[in-house]
Order: sequence, then structure tokens, then C-alpha cells
Amino acid sequence: MPLRMVAIVGRPNVGKSSLLNMLAGRRISIVDPTAGVTRDRVQVPCEHEGVYFELVDTGGYGIVDRDDLSDQIEQQIRYAVDQAALILFVVDAREGLLPLDQAVAGWLRRCEKPIVLLANKVDTDEVPTELADFHRLGFGEALGVSALHRRGGQALKNRIVEHLHSLPDDEVPGDPVMKLAIVGRRNVGKSTFINALAGQERVIVSEVPGTTRDAVDVRFERDGHTYVAIDTAGIRKKSKIADDVEFYSFHRAQLSIRRADVVLLLMEATADVSHVDKRLGNYIAEQFKPCILVVNKWDLAKGRATADDYGEYLLKTLPGLDYAPVAFVTATQSRNVQSAVDLAASLFKQARTRVPTGKLNAIVAEAVSENAPKPKRRTGRVKILYATQVATCPPTIVLFVNHPDRVTPTFERFLLNRLRERLPFDEVPIRLLFRGRRAMRQAKEPS
Repeated sequence: MPLRMVAIVGRPNVGKSSLLNMLAGRRISIVDPTAGVTRDRVQVPCEHEGVYFELVDTGGYGIVDRDDLSDQIEQQIRYAVDQAALILFVVDAREGLLPLDQAVAGWLRRCEKPIVLLANKVDTDEVPTELADFHRLGFGEALGVSALHRRGGQALKNRIVEHLHSLPDDEVPGDPVMKLAIVGRRNVGKSTFINALAGQERVIVSEVPGTTRDAVDVRFERDGHTYVAIDTAGIRKKSKIADDVEFYSFHRAQLSIRRADVVLLLMEATADVSHVDKRLGNYIAEQFKPCILVVNKWDLAKGRATADDYGEYLLKTLPGLDYAPVAFVTATQSRNVQSAVDLAASLFKQARTRVPTGKLNAIVAEAVSENAPKPKRRTGRVKILYATQVATCPPTIVLFVNHPDRVTPTFERFLLNRLRERLPFDEVPIRLLFRGRRAMRQAKEPS
């Protein structure tokens, strides 16, 4: 059963995103003085006194979007209101009642939904305008809050719970089985891919580069399991980041990679691998994240290249992700999108696999006995004394050796390739840690 939704609605720059962050207890939505930063619906599960609900941040009603996306933004607001069990109508206590507030109120009245009126930016006990002015909106007395200074949050949560108590109880939401981060440069089809997963127009799709700003969590069900797909802003070169919003968006994308269990790096079939693709690939590899190289718009590549040719091309241009499988999809037609999710589930399972110590040492001994790289002159051969897997996600193997300082990048690559061939996690990153004899003795000593 989906959680009951509480939608935050209001004109631009009244503090809706700050309010969501306050109620969620962490920074979810980007907060910036620039009007129109939030475009998509940003959702986060919340709990208060045992009552669970989904809080939904929306774009500013009536915004004149600089990229001509006003209609799409308002469509997302309508989706949120249609699905909401309760609406938080936010106004600005500092600026007072404005004509656009009245326009929002008129529209909300026609929606026939329960509404709580919030006067945000009540930073002190004395505000520049009388809250009584907002009575004219027809929603009763406004509840004064300050999202910036976290004032009134408890009272607001109590008010939300009072409204939701009259509705049938929801089930406690289960933790998602897997979190997928969808990353890539601008206009490669990330939002279209997310909508194909969700089975609805969950995020705005536009030909305008940079449409998505926030990292948007989209929960979806598959085979009785809950997954979270994280739609991220399109990345471009550092030198072309134009403003603070793009700066925040880039760092949100990086955070999404760190949060994810599996990363889907989307690229466009008809375009060359770019500097941004390589930069993202390097970051994914640095974070030891399982990754799928998703080639979108594959229907447009007919006659240009085969899947094998393109796979070899990716292997050469993204050598740090040589372990990553490749998926070819057409998101606009939902073609192979679900297969990509199944592949991600396989990678997630591999990343959580643990190999018994005895089996691991046998595999390591066999690998080293074959054709291990010869040491440099006047340095002794590296001898592996013992190996053990100490963690999963990523699979992490500690190798105790006679001389850790003699381990060369060539030897490490050789060993990594041999282990990847023999271990049951050949499509995910493996972290190798080399330690000396003393560390091995300390590890074996009883604590």
C-alpha cells in the first residue's frame, strides 16, 4: 500500500523546499534564492508518532520559468495535489498576502482537498505583517512557522498527524531492496528512463538541457519488492557550471552515487563518450560502486554500430569501468528498461557475496602460481601469505604479504584480473588491501 501523501504547495520563493528539509530532518531539496529551482516533485518518507506519510515538495505555482517549462512544472504540481491526502499551502509572512497567493488559494479550493495554511518566515514573535490578513484566503488561521530557524516544526507535524489519523492506517514502509542512481551528462534521457521505471510521468522530460536540478528519489515496485531510483541533474564540464544551482546539482549527483547500491551511467548511442562521461566513470570507480553502462536511444544507432562494437569502444574509453556490463535501451519506448533493473539486481547480489577463506586462499594461490609479474631489479618477490574477505559492498579482500611496499600497480592489476575471473563477483568492483606480517599476526591474536 502506498503511503499517504502530504503535498507542499505555494507560489515561488515562499520556502517550500526549506520546509520539506525541516520536516524531513535532513537536506533533501536544493534551497536557493533563485525562483524556480524546484521543478520536479521531490518526495521523502516521514514519520511522526508512529504515523507514516510521504512529504512532497513541488515547484512554485505561477512561476515564469526561464527555460519555458512552466506548463510542465504546473503539471507536476497537479499530479502531487491529485494524489495528496493533505495539502500544506505555504505563504510568506514577511511579504504578506499577494495576488498570486489568492490565485493559488482559488485553485486549491476547487481541488476539494483538506488544507493546512502555513505562514512561513515567522522568524520572530513580531512579524512585519499581521497573519490575520491570510484569513481572507478562506482556510482559517495560518500556522506560523520558520523553516529557516526550525520554528513550529513540532506543531506542524502534530497538525499533519491529526488530519491523517482520520484516514485508514498505512502499513509501515519497508526499506527499499536496492537504490539505483541514474547519472549522466545532460539530455541523455535520465528522466525518461526514470518515468519508464515508475510507469508514470514522475519527473519532467524536456529537450531543454539542465531540466532536472534536484536528486529526485522515485520509489517503484517490481515483483513485490520496493526499489528507489534516484534521478540526478545532468552533469557538464566544471568550466561551464553557470550558477550555484548547477553547483549544488553536481554535488547532489555525487552524493547520489555514494548513496546508491548500483549506479546506471547513461550515455547516448549517437554521441561519443565525453569528458563528462569519463569524469563520472572515474568517480564511480573511485567509490567502488557496481555500475551498468546504459546506452540509451539505441534505436537511433541502427546501421551505425553493433552492440559488440560499441561494447569494445566503451571498454577502451572507460578503462576504469572495465568490469561494468553494458545495457542497450530505448527509454522512450521502455525497451530493455526492466532488463537493466534485473541486471542491476544481479550486480547487487554479486556485491553482497562473501567467499569462504579457504576457497579464497586456494584461488589466490592458483592465480599467483601462474604468471605473476616479475619484481623489479634488487627487490624481492612479493609473497602472499594469507588472504581473507573482510567486507561486502564492495567485496573487500585483505592480502597479507611479506613486503607490502613492493606491491606494484602492475602486480595489483594482475591479481585483480585473475581474481575477477575466478570469484563470483566478476562484474562488480573489488577492493584489495595489502598488509604486512605484523598486521597478520595482530589479526590472528585473540582479542
